Amino acid sequence: MDLVLRLTRLNVSTLTTLNRYRLFTSGIRWRNQRHFHTYTSNPTRTHFLSSVKGSLSPTSLFLTSTSRRFNICVTAFKPPSQRFTVIIQPKHQFHTSGSLRALPAPFIWLVLKPVQKVVAIILGRSIRKWWRALPPNKKQLFREWTWRRRWHLAGAGAGFMFLVSLFFLSHLDESPVTGRTRMLVFSRENFIELGKYTADAYMEEFKESLVPTSDPRHQAVELLVQHLTQRNQDIAEISSVSWNVHVVEGPTVNAFVLPNGEVFIFTGMLEAVSDIHQLAFILGHEMSHALIGHAAEQASLSHVVELLSLILLTAIWAICPRDSLAVLGHWIQSKLVQFTFDRPFSRKLEAEADQVGLQLAAKACADVRAGPVFWQQMEIAEQLKGEPNIPEWLSTHPSHQNRVRELNRLIPEALELRARCDCPALPSTDPRVTFSQNVQLILEDAKKQELMEKEEKIGKEKAGVMFPLPHTALVPAQGTQVRGLLATSALPQNSA
Repeated sequence: MDLVLRLTRLNVSTLTTLNRYRLFTSGIRWRNQRHFHTYTSNPTRTHFLSSVKGSLSPTSLFLTSTSRRFNICVTAFKPPSQRFTVIIQPKHQFHTSGSLRALPAPFIWLVLKPVQKVVAIILGRSIRKWWRALPPNKKQLFREWTWRRRWHLAGAGAGFMFLVSLFFLSHLDESPVTGRTRMLVFSRENFIELGKYTADAYMEEFKESLVPTSDPRHQAVELLVQHLTQRNQDIAEISSVSWNVHVVEGPTVNAFVLPNGEVFIFTGMLEAVSDIHQLAFILGHEMSHALIGHAAEQASLSHVVELLSLILLTAIWAICPRDSLAVLGHWIQSKLVQFTFDRPFSRKLEAEADQVGLQLAAKACADVRAGPVFWQQMEIAEQLKGEPNIPEWLSTHPSHQNRVRELNRLIPEALELRARCDCPALPSTDPRVTFSQNVQLILEDAKKQELMEKEEKIGKEKAGVMFPLPHTALVPAQGTQVRGLLATSALPQNSA
């Protein structure tokens, strides 16, 4: 079992002390690599580790113990290498003039994206005009030339596909936490740089509606974000980012986190959640997008699909006899790409953010059972507002029902992770059961009220008295009563 310590100074006497306790080093890993926190259930060993902790250097030393068992609270695990390398940095650093900051690669791609389409359209249209201007004999000669060199053209196509495959394989990357293999054309660092420009734009947009930092709502969100980051310091993508909170006054039920750690949440979201546990899950979900690098991953896929679709777009404008048909073909192609690649991939990333967000909330000692309840509340609120029910295949997000079903499947694993993180025991009452019972009671009361009004109306008709009845709401507006019936509790403040 591997145990990670943060050390402050490494010397020979320290290693001698560690050997006396029969702990053997298996490798040294520097701070810029992934590290993990562990929690031991042995009080003697805990005292020893805390006493050693103040005298060692800022590295992460991996220790192996075969005689003791430790309770590990980690989100992901990778075995350390048996070999270690020590990098010595010079104490004196040379100061040079700052270089000019180049624009992030994703920003350049966003600017060039519409230009690429225009070039493809112009090229396809030019090919069509050139073909039309050719006399019949030259068209026949061109067809014969193409047929004679069909194998050369097939070889060129195979070579192009080989280069595309080589490009794909050379840009594979492993997703943090989940370990999923993915393709990254743009790195997470590129999007962190882009996030700085995006954050400035949002700050300018919301400057009139930002909630002051002294507001209790801002302080509550900031404390919760700090708690989430402290309890998940074992994830390098969290510990290496500075997380800043911005609360925006507005009815929008939304929250998002930029790749550089800027957290934006609207007050409408704070009103939509029932308790601190649901808010911890929502913030964990949004932080998961940032730490995994979903923005870079989605832009990478979009970039590759866009480049390949330029070939099809050129062919559409070259083959279609009229511009109107080419425009129609262009529209059909864009919709096929949207519903075949973009939206299914977006739903996949949202489901992964739900999974990782549940783990982050579990390690922060939140009641992860409140996660599915939030999406049930959102479904009821949308029905009460009369919003149309969009099919999942048309949406960029999974449906509420599928989200609830998937989260319920993941909750047992999240509860096990929470138990390994030295969190206090949860109440025996499951908020999912409480919510279902309260909804059932409200539906039964509404049905009884409807029957009473119907009987009263029939009685007045029989008596010959027809007076208009005042309008009575059958269900609570905006789902506030449904949410109000859920018990709220404070989030345990155990530090990591």
